[in-house]
Amino acid sequence: MRTLDKIPVGGGGKILTVGGDGALRQHFLDMGLIPGSWVQVTKLAPMGDPVELTVHGYELTIRVADAALIEVDEKAKREESDGGLAACPAPDAGSGILKSRSRRKKGEKTAPAAAAQQTDADSLPYHEAHPGLGEPGKYHDSKNEHPLPKDTLLTFALVGNQNSGKTTLFNQLTGANQHVGNFPGVTVDRKDGVIRGHQNTMVTDLPGIYSMSPYTSEEIVTREFILKEKPKGIINIVDATNIERNLLLTMQLIELDVPMVIALNMMDEMRENGGTILVNVLEKELGVPVVPISAAKNEGIDELVDHLLHVAYYQEKPERLDFCGEDDYGGAVHRAIHAVMHLIEDHAQASGIPRRFAASKLIEGDHLVEEALGLDDHEKHEISELVEQMEHERGLDRSAAMADMRFSFITKLCAQTVRKPVESKEHYRSRQADKILTGKYTAIPCFVGIMVLIFYLTFNLIGPFLQDALQAGIDALAGLAERGMTAFGTNPVIISLVVDAVFGGIGTVVSFTPIIVLLFLFLSLLEDSGYMARVAFVMDKLLRKIGLSGRSIVPMLLGFGCSVPAIMATRTLPSKRDRRMTILMIPFMSCSAKILAYGFFTAEFFPRHGALVMTALYFIGILLGILVALVLKNTLFKGEAVPFVMELPNYRMPSLKSVGLLVWEKTKDFLSKAFTVIFLATIVIWFFRSFDVRLNYVTDASVSMLAYISKAITPIFKPLGYGDWRIVTGLITGLLAKENVVSVLSLLIGSPDVLATIISPAVAFALLVFILLYTPCVAAVSVIKREVGWKTTIYIVVFQIVFAWCASGAVRLIEMALHLG
Repeated sequence: MRTLDKIPVGGGGKILTVGGDGALRQHFLDMGLIPGSWVQVTKLAPMGDPVELTVHGYELTIRVADAALIEVDEKAKREESDGGLAACPAPDAGSGILKSRSRRKKGEKTAPAAAAQQTDADSLPYHEAHPGLGEPGKYHDSKNEHPLPKDTLLTFALVGNQNSGKTTLFNQLTGANQHVGNFPGVTVDRKDGVIRGHQNTMVTDLPGIYSMSPYTSEEIVTREFILKEKPKGIINIVDATNIERNLLLTMQLIELDVPMVIALNMMDEMRENGGTILVNVLEKELGVPVVPISAAKNEGIDELVDHLLHVAYYQEKPERLDFCGEDDYGGAVHRAIHAVMHLIEDHAQASGIPRRFAASKLIEGDHLVEEALGLDDHEKHEISELVEQMEHERGLDRSAAMADMRFSFITKLCAQTVRKPVESKEHYRSRQADKILTGKYTAIPCFVGIMVLIFYLTFNLIGPFLQDALQAGIDALAGLAERGMTAFGTNPVIISLVVDAVFGGIGTVVSFTPIIVLLFLFLSLLEDSGYMARVAFVMDKLLRKIGLSGRSIVPMLLGFGCSVPAIMATRTLPSKRDRRMTILMIPFMSCSAKILAYGFFTAEFFPRHGALVMTALYFIGILLGILVALVLKNTLFKGEAVPFVMELPNYRMPSLKSVGLLVWEKTKDFLSKAFTVIFLATIVIWFFRSFDVRLNYVTDASVSMLAYISKAITPIFKPLGYGDWRIVTGLITGLLAKENVVSVLSLLIGSPDVLATIISPAVAFALLVFILLYTPCVAAVSVIKREVGWKTTIYIVVFQIVFAWCASGAVRLIEMALHLG
């Protein structure tokens, strides 16, 4: 008997005990790490931590310190059915499994069901195929005397594990174009959409969760949505290639006693790899309709919609809520659940919480449900005694007993209905790729190399060529417009507005569009391929040294694109402490808006060393962010980072549609900002720059209202070397949007060559450090306020400005000490 952290790679054993307490232990149990399960150590991260495990047929990662809480018996014999492999021979590759069963005649057997009868008629019960919509049958029961009124809005909650294809299915159902990614936590907020062709419907795409336990904020959000907003139906999307992991959530959703349909996704992958699932048997055992689909290929979606509308309209609830066994593994749990159900019946009815769900959560020790039910001390004491009796009979604590009950049912069900391939093509390719991309000596060099390559292609090779071409076109249009208006006799003020403000300010910003497109293209390729999750796995130990989890790497990497979605992505982090620390770190990442300023100054002052300067700025931001995190870890944010528990998805070829969608959305967002916020700011700046305090038009900007205002602030920046009022004006407007720095400087200074007469290259680099570090744009600040409140937001804004000033000053001191300028 040894703890799991002592088991070598490739070794394994039967879990004896799971240590720890609270939400962490509950999460481990929900992930399948329960006494009696077989677990195998698959690999270690390059830095020796975290560790990847295989349990119940799927892979997850935990930290070595957490693995030390789990005791295993290495000498125990592994059961053949462990992991959920099918006991029956595989039918003919699941032929026809994605065909719409609504077209079949009543009583016609599906290929999997027929194969089941041929192989083991006694052990594999047969269930009739779904009748057509409106026909009498098991789930289309036209005898329901109380259907909903015809004009009722049919609302659906789309619920599933992370990375199960929820957003892809949401897009297929609604015609929406939500971004899809191949790493956990892509959906960080609820999204609503109408089912195509059915106006009186509403589907809500909820964040991905593993269970209905209150471990993360996403789990609480999903649970609260279903319990309080009471959708008319639930769409539970299940990854067919990882069905054991997914069915735990399915069982808990069924306990909510809401009409539900299971969308069995990725059946195309299952079929192509030689596996199959006996869908009708699965449906019979779970008591809810199961529809095989491929969301990515739009297969089975019409049948899924038919079943969704039917179960919601007729309010056909699950036929089965009780999955307890009557043998030694479930009898005690079964008795405890039903005793608690009887005890809390009136409280459950009054609170609107389904009785079976409430009883299960009370036995697990869920304090949120206990508070919502409003139990008195006597009732709490009775429940405590019932739980103690169950623990004594079962030989497991309350949480482990409940998890074991569910996974025992799942194991038996999968042995009865699932035939997995020995190893899928996707998994084999992932293992081969991970030998390099997550290898002990190759992982970090690969990551650094990939990021440097992206920067080189974006800022040195492809980006500048496209940018120059676009800028040349904009300049040509500006010249044409100026000549045309001059020939027409247009007022010089209007000519200045069009040429200087529109073409000079906005045009300069728009010219950077190719660079923005390239950066988002490369980042979306990494995300869609599944590499982002590996980066979290590789970097966890390093991030833990500064008080964060490897999961924080995903929001931080998103911060290289845009701070707004990056800050929103922190909602996937389970602890308030980690969320706040990560939010504070994100502004240190160089977002795409800052790239404009980098490119503007680099082109003028460092034309031959663009990639080097860009890379230096990126890494300066990262290193200073780490320094700040180390200080905060031991001051404001004392404590340990949240545990690292995450599945690693298989590598997949990036979807051209998904990648194109993300690039288009980000480009559209950038251009819409250019022609709204930046446009208005440029017009305002042009006005203050073109008129003096008496509203007289001036050609010398140094006597304008803008100069009068900015000169009052310039003394603050004089010690840093860039106390010119025009540069200070650009920095002030950069608080609205970082793109304004470039548009305003172009408006006030004109040609970049003029800028070289104002500051030296050394001062330009110090200025770039200030732009890198000072307060993010208004949009990012508003999202921070929404996440952490006004008080903390004000602290962050002030801190970023002061820190940026100090860091820029330090750069100037170093430059002067080295006689660089």
